[in-house]
Amino acid sequence: MNIEVWSDIVCPFCYIGKKRLEHALEKFPYQDKVTVEFRSFELNPNAPIHHEGDYVDLLAKKYNTSREQMIEMNQQLTDQAKEVGLTYHLDRVKPTNTLDAHRLLHFSKKYGKENEMVVRLFDAYFTEAMHVADHETLVSLAKDVGLDEVEVKKVLVSNQFEADVRQEEQDAQDIGVTGVPFFVINRKYAISGAQPTEVFLEVLEKVWNEEEA
Repeated sequence: MNIEVWSDIVCPFCYIGKKRLEHALEKFPYQDKVTVEFRSFELNPNAPIHHEGDYVDLLAKKYNTSREQMIEMNQQLTDQAKEVGLTYHLDRVKPTNTLDAHRLLHFSKKYGKENEMVVRLFDAYFTEAMHVADHETLVSLAKDVGLDEVEVKKVLVSNQFEADVRQEEQDAQDIGVTGVPFFVINRKYAISGAQPTEVFLEVLEKVWNEEEA
């Protein structure tokens, strides 16, 4: 069974959804038969690398709500993250463009480090409030998961893997993905959003039974 996960590094629901899927797989008796691959999706391909101003105000403007309501919404999201073992500091995150982070993920895939790299990027963004478009930061994060510093620098100063990112974004468009996280199983079944663990497990079992029948 193959699960493709379209997600973005700056999507809080994507990390929560990833953890819920993992919790479902822990309960799935055929987890050793499952491969999970991450696919690129930029929530805002035109996002600037550097944002001016307060992040909460930025979100409040985006969603046309008050600062107070946005703080409350962020707290609810932080509580959801905590339920799956994650620590979010949404008041401190540094919004940015994620193209280079996605290119780095494609590079990490060459060395079998994709999952470690995506986790490191999520933690850097949501927990440690790091700037995940800054090249020095990306090199440091890549080193944390055992990737070669010199090779990573070469990738970042080039446009390597940009075509791969664009292709996966086109694939998402072709199959009707409009938001993330979006999970596709065997290119036949889809789960949209950070669904509860029980929903993931139910779909996994349904797909397995249908495919093995």
